[in-house]
Parts: sequence; structure tokens; C-alpha cells
Amino acid sequence: MSEETQRSALELISEILLSEGVEFIVVGGQAEWLFGSARPTFDVDLCYRRTRENLRRLASALRKLKPSLRNAPPDLPFQIDEQSLALGCNFTFDTPFGDLDLLGFLEPIGDFEAISAGAESMDLGGLSVKVINLDDLIRIKEYIRRPKDQESLFQLRAIKKIRAEHSD
Repeated sequence: MSEETQRSALELISEILLSEGVEFIVVGGQAEWLFGSARPTFDVDLCYRRTRENLRRLASALRKLKPSLRNAPPDLPFQIDEQSLALGCNFTFDTPFGDLDLLGFLEPIGDFEAISAGAESMDLGGLSVKVINLDDLIRIKEYIRRPKDQESLFQLRAIKKIRAEHSD
């Protein structure tokens, strides 16, 4: 088995983004997994900084990822550049590594700056990535209220309790 098939989509995508200097935070199901949740997730959700420079770096990284817009007609023109990214906020892509959701804003917390205020750094296969903090992740799951988020909330609250017990 090759090294690439042993690495997760999150690792592969993060490596490309970090190589281009993209500022991002792991959120959603992958963040749950990094905290120790057993709930399976297959897409990668990332919150990204929406500065002009970061959009330029993100566009460069996306060209390496070769994404297509998820659920869009195949002939829909979409140019991956700083201007196109500036015109949108949240993007859903298909990539060779799996689904990638790029989120410029997460209800009810806010944008990258709001989320990064409490984000923590974690090791991901030798890469240092920022991850949304546990309390913010719980707050988002409570706000969204999808059925699958109820299972997530159960697990995330248990993880929070265990962390609190071990920090005393």
C-alpha cells in the first residue's frame, strides 16, 4: 500500500494548503474526529481567512487540488482565482481526495477571526493544523440542530467532560 493511500483526506488536503501558506481551521466532523469522537465523517470542512492574500494562496492550493464544484452542472464555468473566491463565501467541492467544504462563515460563531480566537493547534500526521475549539464546535452543533448533530453533541459533551476531569 502506498503512503498516499494510508494518509487521510484531511492530511493530504492540509499538506497542500499549508505548502501554499493558506490560513485555515479544521471544523466539522474532522474536528470531531481529532477530538476523539467515533462518529464517522468523510468530508473535510475548513474555515478559511478571507483576506486578499489568503484568497490568492487558497486559489493556488485549489489549482493543485483540481476541485470541481459539487452538485453543479459539469459545464458550469468556474475559474479558481482570488476574484472568484472573493465573490463567494462558502464553497463545496469534489476533489480527488473526497469532498471539501470551504467555509468563510460559520453560524452562530462568525468568520475565521472569530473562530481562530479559541482555536488550538494539533498534530496531524506531522503537520501542525489549527482546529476549532471544543466549546465553539459544540455551540455550532447546538445551533444547526440536524439529527446527525445530536449524536455528535452527545459525544462532544462526553469528550468535554473527560477533558475537564483530566485537567483537574
